[in-house]
Amino acid sequence: MKKNKFRQAMILAASLSITLLANSSATAQEAGWPTKPIRFVVGYAAGGSTDVMARLIAPKISEELKQSVIVENKAGGNSNIGAQMVASASPDGYTLYLFTIANTINASLYGNMGYDPVRSFEPVGLIAKIPNLLVVNPALPIKTLSDYIKFAKESKDGITFASSGSGSSIHLSGEMFKMKTGLNMLHVPYRGSAPAVTDLLAGQVQSMFDNTPSAMPHVKSGKLRPIAITSKTRSPLLPDVPTVSESGFSGFEVQSWFGLSAPAGTPKPVVERLNAALNKALADPAVKHRLAELVAAPAPGTPDTMRNFVIQEVDGWREVVKTSGAKAE
Repeated sequence: MKKNKFRQAMILAASLSITLLANSSATAQEAGWPTKPIRFVVGYAAGGSTDVMARLIAPKISEELKQSVIVENKAGGNSNIGAQMVASASPDGYTLYLFTIANTINASLYGNMGYDPVRSFEPVGLIAKIPNLLVVNPALPIKTLSDYIKFAKESKDGITFASSGSGSSIHLSGEMFKMKTGLNMLHVPYRGSAPAVTDLLAGQVQSMFDNTPSAMPHVKSGKLRPIAITSKTRSPLLPDVPTVSESGFSGFEVQSWFGLSAPAGTPKPVVERLNAALNKALADPAVKHRLAELVAAPAPGTPDTMRNFVIQEVDGWREVVKTSGAKAE
């Protein structure tokens, strides 16, 4: 009996030693992180606003961490392919994802995305928010949001609004406004913002809740007329353009947004170091200047702030997607 008890005690002591050794090894690895290049996955092709955002902050994070941060474009499935890849990656801090509003909308659009936008990721922090801009073809007798509503009510065919695709934030901005007003608004989807804007300029469609950076060049040239912006406050670049909220629809706010995330289970010390590097990048004058050019507002904060925001966005878009009948393309 004594031998058995002694043997059991030895086995228990060995197990504890192995556990302590493994834990101390993991802690040492976290303390020394990063020791190799970091992959930064973007769920869209190069050149778009999401890709631009990633390539803006990646070099600054790289400088702070003293390690290469390599942007990888994994387009497809409205960003679901890239998101799924990161969600299933090792949670060691060496694979990151450029999380966007699309990932929270997709939760209601797709039956099975292969990941959960809340449970599959460890939020690091929000990067920036970009409002949408309601623009119309200047040939229309519309100069204010009241004019827009009047035109839609008095026209037997209502009013058309273009989008970059069914389920996009551009589309759902229009659907949300339609829900608020009860207007007869016909959605005309395109495969991307560029062809939608082309037809808007040509008068083939009448209006669009476009991402502000995409609409701005045409607004400046006078080829499109801005009616209202979907942010909570006016943009310094468009001080004369009122918000939808102040134009009679209190609480109306839609902004495309971007955040940094890692696979669920990524160690807290790694997440905290990434968050510090991100917030430092967002405070950099050159980054702030470039964001201002994109009509984007930096959104520094904590991982918990981003987590709560993502949960709120998933819940908020569910009702809009259901009411609009939007389907994944």
